[in-house]
Amino acid sequence: MEYSKTDFKDLIVCKPRLFQDERGYFYETFNEAHFAKNTGLNLHFVQDNQSKSTRGVIRGLHMQGGAFAQAKLVRCIQGSILDVVVDMREGEPTFGRHYAITLSADNHTQLFIPRGFAHGFSVLSPEAVFVYKCDNFYDRNSEVGVAYNDPAFEIDWHIPEAEHILSDKDQNNPAFAEAVQKLRQL
Repeated sequence: MEYSKTDFKDLIVCKPRLFQDERGYFYETFNEAHFAKNTGLNLHFVQDNQSKSTRGVIRGLHMQGGAFAQAKLVRCIQGSILDVVVDMREGEPTFGRHYAITLSADNHTQLFIPRGFAHGFSVLSPEAVFVYKCDNFYDRNSEVGVAYNDPAFEIDWHIPEAEHILSDKDQNNPAFAEAVQKLRQL
């Protein structure tokens, strides 16, 4: 696995070493010891999640705060998505900035998202299957949403606005400033 740092503290792009032949391919998606040795980060994943979505779906921006904050290792195993994170860690120089990367079944790229980031993605292909590992369990009372279209971020989701498909919940997520206030209370 090749680990590439970003401008955001502990936000890491992970590219696996692919072994291919006439039968197909093999790669290791995660190795806890190798990850710790190469990133300096020690974590233990406790939950895996998977979702399937159609083109135009935007999920997010979501996170958990307080004692239930989660780090995630995310990837797309079918289709293609634009994965987006927003740094919600007050005091960091990247606070309030976003980072975006295309994850796909073809590029096998993963993104390690440390605790303190809101996360979302848009589906660029006809369908996409998205999987991720979490280092903490889900807790409804610790959930924080952030408006995917908050003008403070200027996120280009790579989907025309007329084609955006969102859940009722995601359409009503609060603005960045309000989400920051909620995080302070957790």
